[in-house]
Amino acid sequence: MNREKKIRCAVYCRKSVEDEVEKEFNSIDAQREAGEMFIASQRGNGWVCLPRHYDDYGLSGGNMNRPALKDLLADCESGLVDIVIVYKVDRLSRSIVDFAELSKDFDKWGVNFVSVTQDINTSTSSGRMMLNILMTFAQYEREIISERTRDKMAASRKKGKWVGGITPYGYRVEKGRLIIVPAQAKTVQNVFLRFCESQSPKLVAYELNKSGLTTRKGKAWTKGHIYRILNNFSYIGKVNYKGHVCKGEQDAIIDDELWKRTHEILSGNAPVKEFKGKVETVAPLRGVIHCGHCNGAMSPIYTRKDGKNYYYYICSKDEKRGERICPIGRMPAGDVEQIVRNKISELLSNPEFVSIIAAKAECEPLKMREFFKREMWEGMTPMEQNRLINLLIEKITVWSDSLEFEFKTQGMKFIMEDFGSGQN
Repeated sequence: MNREKKIRCAVYCRKSVEDEVEKEFNSIDAQREAGEMFIASQRGNGWVCLPRHYDDYGLSGGNMNRPALKDLLADCESGLVDIVIVYKVDRLSRSIVDFAELSKDFDKWGVNFVSVTQDINTSTSSGRMMLNILMTFAQYEREIISERTRDKMAASRKKGKWVGGITPYGYRVEKGRLIIVPAQAKTVQNVFLRFCESQSPKLVAYELNKSGLTTRKGKAWTKGHIYRILNNFSYIGKVNYKGHVCKGEQDAIIDDELWKRTHEILSGNAPVKEFKGKVETVAPLRGVIHCGHCNGAMSPIYTRKDGKNYYYYICSKDEKRGERICPIGRMPAGDVEQIVRNKISELLSNPEFVSIIAAKAECEPLKMREFFKREMWEGMTPMEQNRLINLLIEKITVWSDSLEFEFKTQGMKFIMEDFGSGQN
């Protein structure tokens, strides 16, 4: 090098969080001191240290998006730097691919590179060879560490341990374990129960927002939040790692039967199932239909004859009395459900009735009439029928000679927004 020419040297320093173990040796001050001492040793060759500090704190060498590094490269490209000095090669980059790109840029800009502790100087051929060897081993070491970390996390997951990530709503992390938060756990239970009743994630989210509850981050609930809760195995005390489900260390918030029922509904295939000696069916009028004579709910039941199930809605008060005095008693489920569907269709085909409902629900009457002209029930699954009735009907009162309907005006909004948007 020409001793008469000043060789402008920039010292680059980087310290990441993982360097904390060796902070005494890897501190920014120690790196800068080593760089400046090396430059001073080359003062006879015209080396001078630029006053500007290029220091990145708490940033990984695998990430090239570092403020001080960007400033350094900009000054190199502008011709303000002749040599880049670092304490070790990995201070500049831990990736051989990234460093290869940096080397191309340094060559293009006429900038050399020096590593103080590894005796590397890219102004010589031996220095360039040593640099390539070191970077190859650095990349290999990084990949091995990464593989070991992934393997350890996978093994911990399979043992049911919490290894980090987004903490499920309803839990908090204490000493590396998930601990139930009672108030949030109650909300989670309500989400599962209300979904099984309404089969509408959007309606469940609406009810949570209406009650004043927010997510952990203080945001309004959406149906996306509800779906994530309904599909999280943490709530039954399990861990799902890449499709492998095993028992977790955390306590469950809901029971297996509620989880199973929820996922039968989510899959769109809710068959008849055994549950503590009884059969639970997809009953669209469950919780909606009441006996007008006895002022009690009518519950779905079934009887089995000749290998076939027959379903009914039965007056619960009449059942408890032990004697049949209710004029309704029980009604074939298929018949009453068909009557209800026909009546709803008839009412929603009446322009005057639709106008009244639309005004209360703050919807457009023409749009509502157009939507309900369709054959709504054709092709609908039992799950969709259940959801529609729960959204639309507050209560059905059964008399021996008539039916009375109470509509949910708010539910009409959901139908127009959700069903309407998907079928128009």
